[in-house]
Amino acid sequence: MFCRFTMKLETQIEKLAQVGIHLNEGISVEDFLTSFDRNDYEESPFGLILFVYGIEVEEAPWGRFFCDRAWNFDTECIASNGDYVSIVQNFHRITGRAKNLSDVSDQIDIEGGKACLQYKVDGEQKFYDIKVDDDWADPETVSSIMEDLKVEGFEFYPKDNGQASIWFYLTPNEAKQLNAIAGNVFNLESKPWWKIW
Repeated sequence: MFCRFTMKLETQIEKLAQVGIHLNEGISVEDFLTSFDRNDYEESPFGLILFVYGIEVEEAPWGRFFCDRAWNFDTECIASNGDYVSIVQNFHRITGRAKNLSDVSDQIDIEGGKACLQYKVDGEQKFYDIKVDDDWADPETVSSIMEDLKVEGFEFYPKDNGQASIWFYLTPNEAKQLNAIAGNVFNLESKPWWKIW
């Protein structure tokens, strides 16, 4: 008989905090239960909760993220002016705003096949002509944004989520610890997931 491994929601939150991934101030367990049932979190430890850490709370007051070290980035997100600005701002947010970011603007013309993005980071002007591929974010531009915003000793680590990814901004040690407790979520281990627990 197969024994399913479960873990209390609160325990998962505690373990993530031990790794250094904390909930934002004012976020409660009740906020998690607005989006999904408790069983959904507890029957698949660290699967669902890591996704939720990357999204906004789905009730008023709006605009509150669960965690400022994670972001669920759906790459099919480009439709109009401001969409690349949002990408830059969210990656900047999960870095803890480690660098000074200012003057962020974009121009997007999907039908005309043209887009561009500019901003200043630590006073240095950045400008990108962006390859337009319908409503998909340009991978090359997104990679450049991450390179511009990260600081030494930290990296962006993605957890696959279908056409989206949940991005975490971590030190290599934090990434290793999260990878270990969450079943090789970043594919840093060659061991089968059931041997990592």
